[in-house]
Amino acid sequence: MSDPNGTDPLDSFDEIIDAETTRDPDLAVIEAGSRTLRTQGGQPYADVPARPEDPEVDKALREVEVELATRWGETKLEPSVTRIAALMDVLGDPQRSYPSIHITGTNGKTSTARMIEALLGAFELRTGRYTSPHVQSITERISLDGAPVSAERFIETYQDIKPYVEMVDGQQEHRLSFFEVLTGMAYAAFADAPVDVAVVEVGMGGSWDATNVIDGDVAVVTPIDLDHTDRLGESPAEIAAEKSGIIKQDATVILAQQPVDAAQVLLKKAVEVDATVAREGLEFGVVARQVAVGGQLLTLRGLGGEYPEMYLPLHGAHQAHNAAVALAAVEAFFGVGAQRAEPLDIDTVRKAFAAVSSPGRLEVVRRSPTVVLDAAHNPAGAEATAEAVREAFDFTRLIGVVGASGDKNVRGLLEAFEPIFAEVVVTQNSSHRAMDADELAAIAVEVFGDERVQVEPRLPDALEAAITLAEEEGEFAGGGVLVTGSVITVGEARLLLGKG
Repeated sequence: MSDPNGTDPLDSFDEIIDAETTRDPDLAVIEAGSRTLRTQGGQPYADVPARPEDPEVDKALREVEVELATRWGETKLEPSVTRIAALMDVLGDPQRSYPSIHITGTNGKTSTARMIEALLGAFELRTGRYTSPHVQSITERISLDGAPVSAERFIETYQDIKPYVEMVDGQQEHRLSFFEVLTGMAYAAFADAPVDVAVVEVGMGGSWDATNVIDGDVAVVTPIDLDHTDRLGESPAEIAAEKSGIIKQDATVILAQQPVDAAQVLLKKAVEVDATVAREGLEFGVVARQVAVGGQLLTLRGLGGEYPEMYLPLHGAHQAHNAAVALAAVEAFFGVGAQRAEPLDIDTVRKAFAAVSSPGRLEVVRRSPTVVLDAAHNPAGAEATAEAVREAFDFTRLIGVVGASGDKNVRGLLEAFEPIFAEVVVTQNSSHRAMDADELAAIAVEVFGDERVQVEPRLPDALEAAITLAEEEGEFAGGGVLVTGSVITVGEARLLLGKG
């Protein structure tokens, strides 16, 4: 794909890395090996912003990031909405000033949120989107009108609510967490904009997630599977019970296809609060799909009828199902199926889907050999990714680069990828949560066998090794690289490969 000026977005790697290294010294550990990568970089994507070019703005943003980093991280939780509710109260309950669509589930939340945002924007509504985690920049988490807020606005929002955050900190047993402060920032920014509708992804779970101080007019539940079992439960039903907490009185619930026991829990909760339910496969769904260049062509059945010839520039059956869920959620928001019977304007829906992007989700960032990034980090996500790779790419030899978090089901993730990886290069990202490369290698050897596993603790070295292995197929053969295992691994690889 070329930009309007005719330049290949996969060119100019060296120039971009030079610029990033100059203005982002704290990421030197990631970038130190970048010059050895025999790759072609790309222009930064607007939805994954680079560091601010203004040194003063960059410094101010770093100061905010440092202050946020002193708080409990996203993996340390005290299951309660007491603190975030107290913050909302002193801020004047900004989250009550606009309607919202609330999204929970195990996989597909961010992609679904981005599709919902695109659809609402196409119908000329001003949107706010709150998603997590971020791929590269913390500012990605809060979007207005389809684009991440600027660094300046992010800083300003933080400074605006900081006195109130400190007030609540002083009144509570525990200070507000990193995620709680960001949630407060998002809700305040949306009210200040102001937005017509907020699209909000939970951080984890539902009932006690910090985002759950909103009463979503539409509650969306993407597919539930086993993840965060130490906090959410050890079965789909237990996890569904926690996630059902976002279903509020008289809301409309859009349910993706679910395990039977999870669906029973969700439907029971909907009955208790008089919520209206629409289920994928019954009230809406994917009628037909076929692979197309750069994505797929869909026919979707919505709550108001059929939507043919929808081009979606994302790969995989799972993204088609996300699209069906997103469409039903937006129809429900507009009252289709309840107050009105006719479908949404098909041309507007078609235009919206064609413009959707989801960075780090089967995203091609380089050619010859092709390098694909995907943020799959649990077995269910990995299985969906593996199936999508089989369908969308004609790799004759695929090399995996895997860097995972230590708190995940790493064996299940590797087993899902084993059939499609000729070899795997195990590595680790810069996060304190990253599994040690040698520990990961020991599990990989059990899954792949010793001869198919290579260990490169530094991510730049792992990328170089994988590209070299893929190039053994020859310039015109079908060698490729898939970087996966963690959003953080994908984000750091994306930066190394010149994206953002």
